[in-house]
Amino acid sequence: MSVKQRIVQKTKKWIHSKHMLKSITFASFLESTIVPVPLEALLVPLMQARRDKIWLIALFATLGCMLGALFGYALGYYLFDMFGQWIISTFSSPEQFQEIKLQMQEKGFWFVLTLGIVPIPFQMAMLAAGATHYSLTLFILATAIARAIRYFGLAVLVYFAGNRAEQLIRKHKVKAMVVISVVAVGLWWLFH
Repeated sequence: MSVKQRIVQKTKKWIHSKHMLKSITFASFLESTIVPVPLEALLVPLMQARRDKIWLIALFATLGCMLGALFGYALGYYLFDMFGQWIISTFSSPEQFQEIKLQMQEKGFWFVLTLGIVPIPFQMAMLAAGATHYSLTLFILATAIARAIRYFGLAVLVYFAGNRAEQLIRKHKVKAMVVISVVAVGLWWLFH
């Protein structure tokens, strides 16, 4: 059996295993913390193959991201306290940090929400929220909304487009991200 055939066989086993949802949660955790590769590349084919679990896949991806977000927030919260003065003096000034902290307190919800939707590494939002001691409740709420929009949006697309979902994403990805970003920034501006 060739390597490609073995990979296909193992992938099919995994797709139909009882550990698939746990694996999605773990992959989403990794994507939101240390692996800056969009999870969509895995989720769309999986949702197409397992339409019977499409909503659970979106839910577990959202939960995994939220766990990763808590982890990233904690890193920013605790490690910034340990290394913060060095980071501020090396990359910034106390005045600039106070300005970032003020902006995070005033517009943090929209900052987190926007970065949670658009395909920019979410780690920036997590670390900034933790480092500035932004409200954990608002951080989790913004993260949940943003990632639910992203993952359940994929589920809706797969539900209605079926096997054409990957093709549609490839064809319209840039346009969709521009529209989503403009809407998120527009909402941010509207509420501030």
